[in-house]
Amino acid sequence: MISRRQALLTTLFGAGAAGLRALATGLPLSFLRDPRRALAAATTSDSGCPSPDKAQFIIFSTSGDGDSINTCAPGTYEDPKIVHSPDPALGPVPLQLGSQMVTAAAPWAALPADVLARTVFWHISTGTPVHSQEPDVLRLMGATQPTEMLPSLLARQLAPCLGTIQSTPLSIGARTPSETLNSGGTTLPVVPPLAVRATLASPTGPLTALQPLRDATLNQLYDLYKNGASRSQQRYLDALITSRQQLGSIKSDVLDALSGVTDNGPDAQALVAVALIQMKVAPVVTIHVPFGGDNHHDANLGQETAQTQTGIATIGALMQRLRALGLQDQVTFMTLNVFGRTLGPGNADGRAHNDNHQVSLTIGRPFRGGVVGAVAPVDTDYGAVAIDSHTGAGGAGGDVQPGDSLAAFGQTMMVAVGGDASTIKSPGGTGKVVSGALA
Repeated sequence: MISRRQALLTTLFGAGAAGLRALATGLPLSFLRDPRRALAAATTSDSGCPSPDKAQFIIFSTSGDGDSINTCAPGTYEDPKIVHSPDPALGPVPLQLGSQMVTAAAPWAALPADVLARTVFWHISTGTPVHSQEPDVLRLMGATQPTEMLPSLLARQLAPCLGTIQSTPLSIGARTPSETLNSGGTTLPVVPPLAVRATLASPTGPLTALQPLRDATLNQLYDLYKNGASRSQQRYLDALITSRQQLGSIKSDVLDALSGVTDNGPDAQALVAVALIQMKVAPVVTIHVPFGGDNHHDANLGQETAQTQTGIATIGALMQRLRALGLQDQVTFMTLNVFGRTLGPGNADGRAHNDNHQVSLTIGRPFRGGVVGAVAPVDTDYGAVAIDSHTGAGGAGGDVQPGDSLAAFGQTMMVAVGGDASTIKSPGGTGKVVSGALA
């Protein structure tokens, strides 16, 4: 864990904290490093971003515990043999997801209708019951080309579109070694919320000097801006440069968020993730939102019940924060855990690992609310079934087989945010974009 201020500043803003100048001015690092070359690229529209209109920042929740989010999701209430929490707080209720009417655990109904209209529950299989294979699941069990974690692939393709300081994901929520991110063969550091607050929100922290840093940087670039840039290039710069008023608002919003950080828990992670996105630090920020954890011995599923409620509340607060900042159309939330939990009879006081079923969640502008896939008896419990890539429905006639559903999830995520789905190849050859999930 990073705790020393200078090391953390380097992690967030690059060597010499060059990213702070980018934050202060709104100008991308590529421009600040080589202004003339960046201006030339701007006039040829060679930004390296294939689909700028689709690009999204991503808050990515992942757990090596193998959480039980799959036990409270819509799609698990049709079979009466599937075991749910007996607590009335998690009782089944009707839920409107876009044009679909489904049944889900009651806490999901607390999310606003406009959020649910963009929420998709994915019934997929990771193919492993082993905690330590979390990194392999994030690599989509070998489906990514090259062999990279999905957060890293997304970050690499989104960075040119979003103008972020980093082109790698940033982890602020990893709790175990298996949740640590890797990019390009390099293990990435974990930056917990309290460390971010201690470094950025102190009275002498770097955020206090953003205004003078902005003015000094623009003064250095004045001659190039006035005498070395064409009229079209000047308009390009005008569109990028952050005004003093805008910068003051960002600074105020970030400091307000960091003031609410009192621990390294999921709510704090969500606050810090949004703050880092406001500062354009990274395209992808990973957090850990618990949904029951590794609950082998969980009397009456009490831990599962409690964490399902708090997990959904964390997601709800995150969506509310994004809306308050006007970021609801620019940020997508998604989850991918190492595996789900067992669903059938015998799971009333705890659940085992389920390599055949895991539920992922996606919420954002690129998605059409609904349920992708379904569950059915598999082996001695329940597992994901084939998916119809055109409609998202689960069933025997689906063209995406369960063993390729993880790859199909990754391919759809790439297309949803304007990325290249060909960087993901399914092991069985049936993985493909699930167009029925896309808006």
